[in-house]
This record gives sequence, C-alpha cells and structure tokens, in this order.
Amino acid sequence: MKKVVTFGEIIMRISPPGNKKLIQSNQLEYYFGGTEVNVAISLSQLGNGANHVSAVSNDFLGKAATSYLNTYGVDTDFVQTSEDPLGLYFLEVGAVMRPSTISYHRSHSAFSTIKSSDLDWEQILEHCNWFHWTGITPALSEEAYKGLKNALLVAQKKNIPVSADPAYRKNLWNYGIDARAALSELSGLSTIFIGGPNEINELLGTNFTNDTDDFIKSCKYLQEKFPYIEKVFDKTRVSLNANWHKIKSRMWDGNTFHETEELEITHIVDRIGTGDAFASGLIHGLLHYDDQKALQFANASCALKHTIEGDANLVNEEEIVSVIEGNLTGRIKR
Repeated sequence: MKKVVTFGEIIMRISPPGNKKLIQSNQLEYYFGGTEVNVAISLSQLGNGANHVSAVSNDFLGKAATSYLNTYGVDTDFVQTSEDPLGLYFLEVGAVMRPSTISYHRSHSAFSTIKSSDLDWEQILEHCNWFHWTGITPALSEEAYKGLKNALLVAQKKNIPVSADPAYRKNLWNYGIDARAALSELSGLSTIFIGGPNEINELLGTNFTNDTDDFIKSCKYLQEKFPYIEKVFDKTRVSLNANWHKIKSRMWDGNTFHETEELEITHIVDRIGTGDAFASGLIHGLLHYDDQKALQFANASCALKHTIEGDANLVNEEEIVSVIEGNLTGRIKR
C-alpha cells in the first residue's frame, strides 16, 4: 500500500437541496471536503494509504469532520484541534445557463490559525510515498504557508515525489505576502506540476495561449525556471452550459507530449471537486502505472466525479478503468 500525505483545510459545504437557491429552501444539506481532503478521500477509495494533516474546531463539528474522513479510510492522526471555528462555504447549484455560486466563510478558521511549529514533518512524512499540496493552503495564513514550505523541504530531503496544484485565488491572500512569489517558491520545491498555460501565466506573468504548441512552450519555460519539476499535467474543459461539459487531458514529460481522448459529460450531477478528482487519479496513476495510463486514469477519474454528489470522488479503480476502456453507456451492471 502506498502512503500519500495531504495538508490543508477541512471545510464544511452547506447547500439547499437540488438546484434550489438558498432563498427558496428551509432545508440544507452538508458535506465535508476541501481540495486536499478530497484528494485524500479519493486516494483511500482507490486502495492507497491516505494521511491528512489539518486542524479542526474543538467541538461537535470538528469531531464530525474527522469522523467523516475516517469513514472513508483517511488517517487523521495529525489533525489538530483548535478553539477557532471550522471553515465552511455555502453553495447554490446552478443549472443550464445559470452557474453555481459559492460564498466562503473561512476567515479565522481553525486551520488558518494552525502553528507551523506544531507540525513535525519528519514524523508525518515517515514512510511516505507521495505528498500533495494546492495553492489554497498557503493562501489562508502565513503559518499555513510556513508549514507547507517546511513540509516540502523535508519531502525534498527524503526524495518524496511532490505534486503541486498551485491554484491562485486572489481573494484568499489577505495577510500581506506576495502570492505569486510564494507560489513560485513552493512550486520550485515540487516534482509534478498540475496546470497548464493559464496557471503558468498566473504564476510567472507570461502570456502563453491554450493551444498545444504554447502548452509545450509553457511547460519548457516552467521547467527552465523550476528545474526540480519533472512533468506537467493539465486538464482542459469546454463548458457548453452548467450541466454539459467536455474534458480531456494532456502532459509534457520533459521530452514528449501526450493527450487523452475527449470525454463528454452531458448531465452533470456535481461539479465540485472535479479538479481534485483529476489530481487524485493522477497521483494514483503515477504510483501504479506508466505516465500515459496515469494521464488517462486522471481524465477518467475527473469525468466520473461529475456523477458523484458531494466534494470527494468515491469511485473505485475498476470503474475508472472501465471508462478508460471505452465503456461509456452507463448501462446497469447485474
């Protein structure tokens, strides 16, 4: 069993049922998630060991959050408790031409007040086979940024592969640090980059387009700036409306370009967490397959998440491989 460690906020998602707006409903549904949490849960469902590092509120919400992760096989031994509240967000699920909308409530949350000095990364990363981070974590507080940087330095010392999904969320960076400089520093300590020209442009101030030639050029430029990055993986999406998307994925391994076939999702059940499903599928694929099959696995994992309610992808390896093999009819299995 491969052990993967993730580091980030556990956040509670609250939304009215179905496609209702909040003003229409006096009922609410909830799930627990967060970008790194979603990756950990999915990796556990795929048969890997998953250990999530975080902090939750010292109340029944925090207990429910860790119990939720434990239910899906995620180890929470390194989840701290805090007197600060659990972060949460409200979601209204859109339909057709009406987009989904989100309102975050995570300022001064339990995770944002975590202390980097309380994180013993030598112990946490013992026997670890992979570490994953996203740009959400360092955006939440300076201590979270310092904690993540320490983790990456220890991972580098231990030769642990590190996947970076350096999503830049401008509205989260409110504590005075230069976001692009921080994300560049952290990306430079990573071995796998999840993103394409859009993310590279945000990170490095470039202006690459999204076509294949510029994707390759942007990857080469990224690797010139950050020599530790070995491979770049990117998911592209065409949105016809809120319920109908087409996705495919591509990669650059430093020498060769690969691309998957396009998968069409005509009736989206839940759009949240699909990028995290791509990341978890990619990590699992790179731990168990060659690069090209890992790319296919990530793309199929992402597509299947659109059919699962909640933040995390709960499909198993057999279901993902079936999609890779072209079984797309959704016929009942008896």
